[in-house]
Amino acid sequence: MKNIVILISGGGSNMAAIIRTAEEQNWAKRLNARVSAVISNKADAEGLAFAKQHDIATAVVDHKAFADQPQPREAFDAALMTEIDQHQPHLVVLAGFMRILTPGFVAHYEGRLINIHPSLLPAFTGLNTHARAIEAGCKFAGATVHRVTAELDHGPILAQALVPVLPNDTADTLAARVLTQEHLIYPKAVAALLAD
Repeated sequence: MKNIVILISGGGSNMAAIIRTAEEQNWAKRLNARVSAVISNKADAEGLAFAKQHDIATAVVDHKAFADQPQPREAFDAALMTEIDQHQPHLVVLAGFMRILTPGFVAHYEGRLINIHPSLLPAFTGLNTHARAIEAGCKFAGATVHRVTAELDHGPILAQALVPVLPNDTADTLAARVLTQEHLIYPKAVAALLAD
C-alpha cells in the first residue's frame, strides 16, 4: 500500500479535497494507495478533526515546543520526520503547512515531497500572492502543484490552474476562486504521482 502523509497547519481544505477524492475514486483499490496520516504543527488545526472523522491517524508536532533548542528549526524537522516515517510514506503532501522546511528535511523526502502554492509559479513565491498579483496588474492568477526543493516555491511544476483576475477583485475574492481550483488540481496531481 502506498501511504500518503499530509501535513497541515489549519483548516486543511486541500487535505479534505484529497481525502474526499481518495474515497470517491477508491484509491485503495485503483491505485493501491491511502491517506495514512495527517500531521499538524498546531494542536488546534481544524483539519485534524476532519481526518479523525475519516478514520485517518492524526498527530501533532508543535514547532513551539522546540523554541529553546540550540537549532529549533532542525530539532522540529527531526521530530517531524520521526513522526512521518512511522507511516512509511510514498508521498508527503504539504497542504497549507505553514513552515519553511530545512534542507535536511527536504533531502530526506527527495522525490516524495510535494506542495501547492497559490500563484502561477515561478511568479509570486512566498506570501501574500493574491494581493501581489492584483498590485502587479496581472490578468491571470492561479495555483501550482510542485515538487519541493530546498529553494522555497521553486521545485519542478506538476500541475497548474489558471484563474482570471477580475476588475473588482480583492485579495480575498481572488483567493476564494483560486482555492476552488486548488481543490481540483491537487488531488489530480497526487493521483497522477501514485499512478506512476
